[in-house]
Amino acid sequence: MPSYSFQLNGKTVNVDAPANLPALWAIRDKLGVTGPKYGCGINVCKACTSHLNGAAVQLCNTATSDLDGQTVTTIEGLADTVPGDLHPVQEAWIENDVAQCGYCQPGQIMSAAAMLATNPNPTDADIDAMINVCRCGSYFRIREAIKVAAAKMR
Repeated sequence: MPSYSFQLNGKTVNVDAPANLPALWAIRDKLGVTGPKYGCGINVCKACTSHLNGAAVQLCNTATSDLDGQTVTTIEGLADTVPGDLHPVQEAWIENDVAQCGYCQPGQIMSAAAMLATNPNPTDADIDAMINVCRCGSYFRIREAIKVAAAKMR
């Protein structure tokens, strides 16, 4: 079985896995990092969104072999990418009491952080285009939290 080495939340990890194994399963099942969630498996709900070299990706549709030599950040490592205890998006999520059931929240936060890294002044349309599927319907609070985080990051 092939072996892949990559940076995961700031640490070098190695995983033995079939090349086409979805990275979500390598990270969750083989490495025990459970922040990225399995939702749909077809790149629609985006509950598994994490960062690959700083860009938002859905780990359910990323092959484990694609991680080799790359840098992966999950919700567990997001706060370590900025000074302070939490990433501004995480702070805004708490301040705006966004989470309901919480299942999609890691993916929502990771998507928002990636968007704000390249677009510090998102419009409502930008935010709506980014938002993942949330069964609780907390879209209004997600939108408000992203605006608060954007202001903090400027």
